[in-house]
Amino acid sequence: MEINDFELLDTEVGLDAAALPAAGWLPAVVPGGVHESLLAAGRIEHPYADRNEHGIRWIEERDWWFRASFGGPAGEGRARLVFHGLDTVVDIWLNGEPLGHHENMFRPAEFDLTGKLGERNEVLLRFSPPLHGLGMSVAGAALQERLDAVFARFAEDPAFASLSAAEETPSEGTMLSVMPVASQRRKAAFSWGWDFGPRVPSIGIWRPVELRVDRTAVLTGHHIRTHAIAADGSATVGVLVEAGPSDVDAGLLARVVLTAPSGRSTTAELPVSDGRAHRMITVPDAELWWTHDLGEPARYEVAITLLADGEAVDSVTDRVGLRTIVLDRGADPEGGNRFRFILNDVPIFARGANWLPSDMLVGSVAPERVRALVGLARDGGMTMLRVWGGGIYEQDAFYDACDEQGVLVWQDFLFACTDYPESDRTLADEVAREAEYQVKRLRNHPSLALWCGNNEVQMLHGVAYGNHEPGDWGYEFFHRVLPDAVAEFDGRTPYWPGSPWGVDAGEGVAAVNGAGDGDRHAWEVWHGVNFGADARTYDDPGDARHYRRYADDRGKFISEFGIHASPELATLRRCLPAGQLYVHSGSFDHHNKDSLKNKHDAVLRIVTGLPETIEQYVDFTMVSQAEGLKFGVEHYRRRQPHCNGTLVWQFNDVWPGFSWSVVDHDLVPKAAYHYLSRAFAPVLASFRRDGDRLELWLSNSGRAEVTTTATVTIGGFDGTEHLREDVTVTVAPGDSRVVWTGESLELTADRYAWAEGGFPSNRLFFAEIKDIPFGEPGLDVAVTRTGPGAASLKITAAGFAYFVHALTPAPGTRFHTNYLDLRDGETATIEVTGLTDEFDPAGIEVRAWQARG
Repeated sequence: MEINDFELLDTEVGLDAAALPAAGWLPAVVPGGVHESLLAAGRIEHPYADRNEHGIRWIEERDWWFRASFGGPAGEGRARLVFHGLDTVVDIWLNGEPLGHHENMFRPAEFDLTGKLGERNEVLLRFSPPLHGLGMSVAGAALQERLDAVFARFAEDPAFASLSAAEETPSEGTMLSVMPVASQRRKAAFSWGWDFGPRVPSIGIWRPVELRVDRTAVLTGHHIRTHAIAADGSATVGVLVEAGPSDVDAGLLARVVLTAPSGRSTTAELPVSDGRAHRMITVPDAELWWTHDLGEPARYEVAITLLADGEAVDSVTDRVGLRTIVLDRGADPEGGNRFRFILNDVPIFARGANWLPSDMLVGSVAPERVRALVGLARDGGMTMLRVWGGGIYEQDAFYDACDEQGVLVWQDFLFACTDYPESDRTLADEVAREAEYQVKRLRNHPSLALWCGNNEVQMLHGVAYGNHEPGDWGYEFFHRVLPDAVAEFDGRTPYWPGSPWGVDAGEGVAAVNGAGDGDRHAWEVWHGVNFGADARTYDDPGDARHYRRYADDRGKFISEFGIHASPELATLRRCLPAGQLYVHSGSFDHHNKDSLKNKHDAVLRIVTGLPETIEQYVDFTMVSQAEGLKFGVEHYRRRQPHCNGTLVWQFNDVWPGFSWSVVDHDLVPKAAYHYLSRAFAPVLASFRRDGDRLELWLSNSGRAEVTTTATVTIGGFDGTEHLREDVTVTVAPGDSRVVWTGESLELTADRYAWAEGGFPSNRLFFAEIKDIPFGEPGLDVAVTRTGPGAASLKITAAGFAYFVHALTPAPGTRFHTNYLDLRDGETATIEVTGLTDEFDPAGIEVRAWQARG
């Protein structure tokens, strides 16, 4: 039975429960939280609009009380009250008596109520301020002092110089100063503001509340794990069933039935002993789970029945995938070690992005929103999402959607960007319990590819201390507690100590984000400093931050890299007041949490020119992001098999603002999303220029050899064709190589290279966008209704049309492709869904690139 009819009240901190007033209670949003409840009651303005974030800071400084009444269970049995998610510091009473205390957002709180319930019962919860009772830890203070000194040296680097005199407003209580305190409590790190989002720490009952009554033994867990795939197509599968209470397992039997998508079934019966039943079984003609680009993400129906003396007493159903996943760390022929995932014995090039919570108010995110985002990732050609360590363990809908749609999950444990005082025994106990719970919860998902210890903890510790030796900073968590939990409760999914992480004797302490081993975060681009790819220095901040620096990166797996961009203007209009819709207005800069606020200007000056209007700012930053990520992905994919993954920072947004996301908070894809969807195609053609020499590469990330005819054209924007050659090419799976070379070519700003064939067409420009004479293209657009809420756009170009895109008429509208290049006379069709049935065809606006006039 779920309990969700809660009321809410706020008081000063520390008020006794007996002193609570009878009046003044508000309806509470459960699951949800305080902010959602206050918004529903009209007590606060939305924190995402304008600069309202500042006006709600008081919420995190009050006590918040939740209460609900519920009836007692009918009949006898073991009664348990389960809070699936409490955020974060909470005391609980039942019928006026203390029930318990809890302070971990990431694991349930469960209480045995057997014999304690009446016909009517009241549960009362007091949420204290999330950082209540904490001070700066010794480890945190030491780290902060050292990092302050490092950042002071960084500030002298020209890469940090601002292009103009745009004023920076210091933000009191930023994440860098709060994290050394917040690290002592198990709450999402991004709560305290990050360089992509506001300080809006969620508070309250963020997952369901359930009263369970067990009248006999029950199933408490299961694990279906694939150990091997044999040459004859059969799979060796380990089946684990857990039941409790363990003192009543005499005569218990677990029956497990696996049913394939084709309908074939495999049955096993396992006697339960000491609360566990385990057996290795063989599944003939196994239908394997693949990522969507390599095959079908086949899933088996699992039915588990617990029998007591032959009578069914409990049952559970699940869906699992049969697959093997290995992290290959073998020697790389070019030097160093590989970092490569092998799925069902097939090496893969992981293509995807970093996943953030889809809202600051995590408790009220609807499953439909999560599924829609995963669908966008899959439709964008992504095969892996990294659940970032500063966020949350996602709701079930996320992992289910990844299973269903064939998208792998890199799962960080939730530690980020600061030292963690492992000597705090309360914290250490919570970490161990949390790890056990989450590993057991997620281990059956076939999409789960990696457990990772943290985000950037080792990297920052190494920057501050010059080593990664054991000490009171989380070393035990990342190198013993978490891997032990993965080994004991999962046993098949690889574990990795952190992101980034690497060990290479030649690179020393810098190997943690180096190019010789492990994964790396490529932040030379955008931040403009050396993070391990090269040691160049630049006098101009634009050159230091420019995306051409990706070409120097020899990393083995790029788990973060990104460039800022604005969302569409329609999204900005929903969060900025009309009077603030101009570049660097107060509200505009408030929605950019990075520093400097004008950091992108130095790059825009080179790539597009500086924008003069907000409309230009939207387009220019989108161009900079899209062209930059395209350039980076093409470089990394040409390095396959030495590089084996690119995860863009970041996929989605926690609020409407300016960030590195490729899908904004309204779920509207930016230009970069569509560029990436083409760069992530299983077979990619890309050009590499070296002076007057031009190479065409073909990168094959599929399972089969590819043979095709590639047509290479060098054309002029005036319509002249300067070169046209056909070449028949064959590329093995997992390989990337040069398939065509042109020497002594005239590669000037008024020309471009174009490749087409059995792959998405691609092009290379020979100058920055602002210096290219595109001309003034004409667009002929025909809109045809194709069904309820659906239309087809047929676009024909007169002249070379760059950055051709349809603007989103309303949130929820989807374009199957967008932001295209069309040569003179070419036609493209864009399928549109998510429109209202009454949509006006004339209301869909299509534009091409317009340079600064």
